[in-house]
Amino acid sequence: MMNRFEGSASREAKVRYLDGDFQIVLAGSHVICAMTGKTIPVDELRYWSVARQQPYVDAEASLEAEKRAGALPNQRR
Repeated sequence: MMNRFEGSASREAKVRYLDGDFQIVLAGSHVICAMTGKTIPVDELRYWSVARQQPYVDAEASLEAEKRAGALPNQRR
C-alpha cells in the first residue's frame, strides 16, 4: 500500500508565497528559480515574490527579478 506522501521526494512542489512565509499546496522536494532555472530544495527556500508568486535561488536573483519588473523605487521602466 502506498503512503500518500510517497513519490514526492523528486517532484516539484507547488507553493503559495506569502509575506514572510510560504504554504505548500502540493508536496514536493524542490521548486525552480524563476530567474535562473536552478533547483531550490524546499527546506532551503529563502527568497520569493508574493506579488509574482515566484521563487528565487538567492538574493541576487530576487533583486534582478525586481529590476526587471520595475518594482524598485526611483527606477524608470
